[in-house]
Amino acid sequence: MPTRRPPILRLSLGLAVAALGLATTGCGRDARPEAELAPARFDRIGVNAWLWRAALATLKFMPLATVDSAGGVIVTDWFQNPEDPSERVKVSVVILDAELRADALQVSVTRQVRQEGEWVQAPVRAGTVQRLEEAILERARNLRQAALGSR
Repeated sequence: MPTRRPPILRLSLGLAVAALGLATTGCGRDARPEAELAPARFDRIGVNAWLWRAALATLKFMPLATVDSAGGVIVTDWFQNPEDPSERVKVSVVILDAELRADALQVSVTRQVRQEGEWVQAPVRAGTVQRLEEAILERARNLRQAALGSR
């Protein structure tokens, strides 16, 4: 699992890599122009922007409690499905890297059920976290592909 760097260190590393790239561009006789592709690493907000946008879009039906684009954290408030008011869920999404990769995404879900007028912790249904991660990753890939097609 990639280590989490502080935003200022990520910015410093990004600037150093960009400077190195500018310094070496066109140095060789056989230099070929790179094809313009939507980058897999798109992190103007501190984390991978494709994953960030996809996570927000996927969770748009839930009330948001915390949104930190620099740290890559999204925490929803409790959401009750109108069809089953005796159950509620809360979702946390953490984007761990600037790369568009499956292991750059960490999702956790907390579920509670109402018993005798009190909210009690309950197990999350099997596959819920995996389906949520897959939905976010698929949407991120689609956003990247759409950007690729618009160039």
